[in-house]
Amino acid sequence: MTDAGARATFHDRAVSDVAVELRSNSTQGLTAADAAARLSEHGPNALAGARGRSLLTILLLQFRSLIVLLLAVASAIAFVMGDAIEGTAILVVIVLNALIGFATEWKAAQALDSLRDQAVPMARVRRDGVEAALPARDLVPGDLILLAAGDRVPADARVLESVELQVDESSLTGESLAVLKATDAVDASAALGDRPSVVHMGTTVMAGRGAALVTTTGAATELGQIDSMIADVGDRTTPLESKLEQLNRSILVLVLVLCAVIVLAGWLRGNAILRMLEVGVSLAIAAVPEGLLAVTTMTLAVGMQRMARMRALVRRLPAVEALGSTTVICTDKTGTLTRNEMTARVLLASDQRVEISGSGYSSDGELRSGDHALKVESPGDADDAVAIALRIGALCNDATVTRNGGDVKVLGDPTEVALLVLAEKAGMSADALAGAFTRVGEQPFDSVTKRMLTVHRKADGARVVFAKGAPSAMLDASAWLLDKNGRSAMTEAAKTEWREKNDALAGGALRVLGLAFRPLVDGDGDNVGDFARDMTFVGLVGMMDPLSDGVKETIETCRRAGIRVVMITGDQLATATEIARQLALDVGLGGVAMRVVHARELDGLDDAAWQKVVSEASVFARVTPEHKLQIVRALQQHGDIVAMTGDGVNDAPALKASDIGIAMGIRGTDVAKDAADIVITDDNFSTIVGAVEQGRVIVSNILRFIHYLFACNFAEILTVFTAIMLGWPLPIAVLQILWLNMVTDLFPALALAMEPAADDVMQQPPRDPEAPLMTRSFGWLIGWQGVLLAAATLVPFRVGMRWYGADGTGLEHAVTIAFMTLAMVQIAHALNVRSRTDSLFSRSLFRNAWLLAAIALSVLVQLSSVYVPFLRRVLHTVPLAWQDWSLILACTLLVLAVVEVVKWIGRERAAKR
Repeated sequence: MTDAGARATFHDRAVSDVAVELRSNSTQGLTAADAAARLSEHGPNALAGARGRSLLTILLLQFRSLIVLLLAVASAIAFVMGDAIEGTAILVVIVLNALIGFATEWKAAQALDSLRDQAVPMARVRRDGVEAALPARDLVPGDLILLAAGDRVPADARVLESVELQVDESSLTGESLAVLKATDAVDASAALGDRPSVVHMGTTVMAGRGAALVTTTGAATELGQIDSMIADVGDRTTPLESKLEQLNRSILVLVLVLCAVIVLAGWLRGNAILRMLEVGVSLAIAAVPEGLLAVTTMTLAVGMQRMARMRALVRRLPAVEALGSTTVICTDKTGTLTRNEMTARVLLASDQRVEISGSGYSSDGELRSGDHALKVESPGDADDAVAIALRIGALCNDATVTRNGGDVKVLGDPTEVALLVLAEKAGMSADALAGAFTRVGEQPFDSVTKRMLTVHRKADGARVVFAKGAPSAMLDASAWLLDKNGRSAMTEAAKTEWREKNDALAGGALRVLGLAFRPLVDGDGDNVGDFARDMTFVGLVGMMDPLSDGVKETIETCRRAGIRVVMITGDQLATATEIARQLALDVGLGGVAMRVVHARELDGLDDAAWQKVVSEASVFARVTPEHKLQIVRALQQHGDIVAMTGDGVNDAPALKASDIGIAMGIRGTDVAKDAADIVITDDNFSTIVGAVEQGRVIVSNILRFIHYLFACNFAEILTVFTAIMLGWPLPIAVLQILWLNMVTDLFPALALAMEPAADDVMQQPPRDPEAPLMTRSFGWLIGWQGVLLAAATLVPFRVGMRWYGADGTGLEHAVTIAFMTLAMVQIAHALNVRSRTDSLFSRSLFRNAWLLAAIALSVLVQLSSVYVPFLRRVLHTVPLAWQDWSLILACTLLVLAVVEVVKWIGRERAAKR
């Protein structure tokens, strides 16, 4: 017998061969003893998954980043030097960020547990010839399971019996239509979505009933393979995390070099070595931006809250920023770009072409023939072609639609649901029709005959046969044609004409059904199979899974933002091509024509070929979960930042591997949601636009406070370094440096995290995913502005020494002027960094009330350092006179003016290019 842990295929084997190989009875099932033995041998029918990390491991991993190491060292030095307040504050920042990261990662670690819970329902089993309901985890290979509408398939199994057994496999294959199952074996090379002889764990029975022999359980099932892929993917480091690590390494080198130079220069200038070591350590602590982790986390949290208000829930905080650099959005078709609700679009009956409005399972919509809206006033009696076609669709039908206010519950094949909704739009009631036409016989849809027949008795006792199925099958079974003149004999010319109409509809990616009927007379008997002849052909109905509301506009917005949208679907090539045409996915960025690729073209590709395919294709059809994962990884190797949207089990590995996974919250499986970084709670693809915008705002705000903190810290270092090199006394005391770094700078930096989106944020291309946070131009910007802030501090310090003296209380007064000036120019600089190019007057200060409040608070705190006696004693400051404040104000305004002039020059140069 095939081991349950191996990947076996049974779709290509005859039922009798499968039963023999599994040593089972295809009618009685296993004996209880056999089942118990096999359970011991193969283990429970549950997904093994990867072993989760312990709580302690997750907690310890929060301390692995370089910046945490730097902060820990800085804290230790602060304690050694006696600065307990500074050391304690740094430790608090480290601990708080570790706890936040721990909570986030622990939540993410639950993805595999959710998958296991979803995939193990109850099952109806026949053992020893007796039916029983058992936990699906107790199933073993060889068990005989019974399936009915509404059941979730508990294991992979070979179909033994199918009575119109239809299974929704969209969560596994991406195919929106339910699959009619059959007992006949299929080719061994058939794709996963083309295997009607087998059913798979985690899929749902939509209609009919059947029996199947379990072939594989647990990890050996198709769902189990996806579980393994999720475990193998692991967690990715986000672009922001990587770049912050790179930036922090650069900070470390720069800090060590500058502090060493300052200590050495001060010692050579005659300063005491211990005093200079204290200064060097203080500058090192100041240069390490303690607020960077806290402000980064806050910026991400603010973006998360804004996204939640837009119905985008964030599961993994650090991954949010990846949206700002997203260059490609890979999306499933079914339930994402489309609604996963089949909808009738066109009805051809007699010489009429009826266009049908509305979308999905809502009964809102109308039927229009030319300029006229159609309603069927007497559905039971009307005898025109349109009314008869609607009646056939509604009665030759096993689906149900239940409405309770705004809620709709459907059961059955999506195609049949679409026909019921179509009848409702025309004014027909399914219940009224069923009362007027009592069903007395049926022949379920068959993959050989490709049709379904139902027999109905009318109130007068007459019987009528209604049929629907493949147009070719309906035409072949029809001897008559219902046209504008009534019923006439079917001719070859008429059949050719209707076949051409069918081809035209199918060419538009519509699923087409033919409709026919036959009045029965005495002597026709009761054998339903004999009634599929001498029928009267009525017409064709074309249906499709409609586009989701607003999705076309959303894709256009993505295109303007420089983001490619790639559709990855398990659906047929023709359907995928037509959907791509409707959404303009066949045209890429810059108007370049894009390819539509069938999955068979992907097999056996080398790395170079993969790179070529992902750069040229915008649509991939008939893909498997393995293909999805390969496409995402190929795009990442191509240099793209990939967002993956999806809702099915089959999307989970690619969701987890992508830079940012986006799952649909309503239709999405628990597996998809837990593998994703963001869950769209309204299943609206358009919500992704808002999420991308917030991602860009997050990146911009992170760069704003990096700009601010680094310019301020560089100014502090440069102020001390320049004074030492010039032979001046130290312009800022050690505790004053720590005060600026931990108190004054932090509030404006936090407020910059609240900066709203710029008006043109979605008109800009994505940020280069390969570009470092600290580019050369950004570094120069921070550098010259740091020089400006330092100069604006040193000049008042020099003037203060001239006014009050260079030693004793006079020096203390000059140092207070320098300390207050540096604080004020740093606070004012927060206004400069709101935009690198735009004037601070071009953006209303009230757009970010948090920044105004932070500036006010920082000014008050800074004033307290001079006018509160206790703080004055600790920080060694003195009260300032009006001329001191005039000097400080002049230097602060000068900083603002210089930055404004430089921005204006930059804008003028850009306009001339």
